[in-house]
Amino acid sequence: MNRRALLALLALLCASPATAAPKPVWIGTWASAQQPIEPAGTAPDVDLAGVTLRQVVRISIGGDRVRLRLSNAFGTAPLTLSAVHVARAVAPGSPRIDAATDKAVTFAGRGDVTIPAGADYLSDPIDMPIAPRADLAVSIRFDEPPAQQTQHTASHATAWTLAGDHVAAADLPGAKAFVHWLQISGVEVSRTSGGAIVALGDSITDGSWSTTDGNDRWPDVLATRLQADPRTAGLGVLNVGIGGNRVLLDGRGPSALARFDRDVLAQAGARYLIVLEGVNDLGTLTKTQPATPEAHADLVRRLTAAYAQIIARAHQHGLRVYGATILPFGGAVSYHPDAANEADRQAVNAWIRTPGHFDGVIDFDAATRDPANPDRLLPTYDSGDHLHPSPAGYRAMGKAIDLELFASK
Repeated sequence: MNRRALLALLALLCASPATAAPKPVWIGTWASAQQPIEPAGTAPDVDLAGVTLRQVVRISIGGDRVRLRLSNAFGTAPLTLSAVHVARAVAPGSPRIDAATDKAVTFAGRGDVTIPAGADYLSDPIDMPIAPRADLAVSIRFDEPPAQQTQHTASHATAWTLAGDHVAAADLPGAKAFVHWLQISGVEVSRTSGGAIVALGDSITDGSWSTTDGNDRWPDVLATRLQADPRTAGLGVLNVGIGGNRVLLDGRGPSALARFDRDVLAQAGARYLIVLEGVNDLGTLTKTQPATPEAHADLVRRLTAAYAQIIARAHQHGLRVYGATILPFGGAVSYHPDAANEADRQAVNAWIRTPGHFDGVIDFDAATRDPANPDRLLPTYDSGDHLHPSPAGYRAMGKAIDLELFASK
């Protein structure tokens, strides 16, 4: 072999992808769907003037570095955050942090940041190796409050405010506690492999009647199971459920179709989508008065057409989409469903189960219904309002998901 041919061969071998180290990418490990501040009496407007806000979130997958996504999605003016810190939390339900892990967060090298109205904002990468299912405390200092808060109403996790600058404090004695997430929409980790599962839903995904600070919603159960299986341990779970949310109409937060791009497609490393929405569309049809047979049929048609829209939009971005059947809600005290509502639910679930629509089916209906009264939740799984599962019901849902949906794709 002459010298020119030898050099060409060496160059080819050096350029071979097989010798290149995998490049780290950002993958979502925690997320929260954002909402505007709600009407008085439904979610208190927490006073953020001149305070430190500390919030604890449980991530799903770990990584070598972390970055935060802060939100002013529903703000009506630019929002300035004076300082942001992140640390490992001592425990859920406590404002205490491991001070040795505390890190100042920067944005383009600065310790403060101004987020435009309607926008989210990513922090600079933070060198902070973090284990799966760890608890992170995010502390934010506000000099001036938002013109309008961006929040997640039902966090089922305690947060705290305390007047003054305490972003690096090991504890917050005397802090005011509440149960919302404010101005924070995501946590991402840097990894060389993995992806994210996005759970799009309503209060049943959000975790109504789950244990405050217990992290026992069904997406939490799924995240723990994924970590226990080497085939799926690199998959994060992003819970973007909103209590009271509907597919077709705004109400408690924008409709699923309206928030789809921000809450699903914009998630870092998203590979899979689980859709569990529709019970509030079905229930509100007759919440205040009966509906005609034509109105029932039209709702089923529009709801299944919206599912098809979600599938098409997700497929355009390379996501596999799994449809979750709507749980029984017979006897629900908020909706008073009758036989027509149950017929609608059965029709929608039949569409979800029909091959060729979703890429796969997660049958939460079968996992939670009472065999003796299939239009109702099994009493053990019923929170008591005949609409939302109990913690035992959420465990059953999380365990009903076949991990093969994620392990072999």
